[in-house]
Amino acid sequence: MERIRQKDLEYQADRINELTESPRTPYTNVDGKITGNIGNYHLDYAYGGVKLVRMSNTHGGINVISTDGFGTKRELYNWMNAFIAGLTN
Repeated sequence: MERIRQKDLEYQADRINELTESPRTPYTNVDGKITGNIGNYHLDYAYGGVKLVRMSNTHGGINVISTDGFGTKRELYNWMNAFIAGLTN
């Protein structure tokens, strides 16, 4: 079984943003003002784990998409593959 790397998860998040026609980056910097890109899917890391979140407002608020807690890279990778399969079928 191959090791799941951060760049593997980032690729999956980019793919989800593409399939859902969501912004590709979580934030935009315009004239020094940083604004959250509503709808962007991105990774959130803490406590040695990771989860998929979606930007819910321009102030950086997020909704958790993948789980209630932080999971392993492999768990999230498998979850994201299932999410992508649901979007493409």
